[in-house]
Amino acid sequence: MDDTPKLSYTSALVLQTISSGYSYGFDIMDVTGFPSGTVYPALRRLEQLELIKSSWEAERAAFLEQRPARKYYTLTREGKETLAKAIGRYTLFEQLVGSEKSKRR
Repeated sequence: MDDTPKLSYTSALVLQTISSGYSYGFDIMDVTGFPSGTVYPALRRLEQLELIKSSWEAERAAFLEQRPARKYYTLTREGKETLAKAIGRYTLFEQLVGSEKSKRR
């Protein structure tokens, strides 16, 4: 039996965004259009599931740019595997929904 966590569409999109190189909260919100109340709980859940890991940037870098330190997120090996399966599931779903819509026209 497959024990890969099942992801919501939102969580899958957050994982995909991180894998595309957008790796801190505000950047993820900007790319996805999701509000902070959606992104940060998803990030916490994904980290608890060990699909992503986080690390704080060096305080010096933030200080030089005169902004708060950023918490960066990266996918774990399990996160990459889970994302690949989620993409397959959602691609199939979109194909099915698309074919049903075209039948109705």
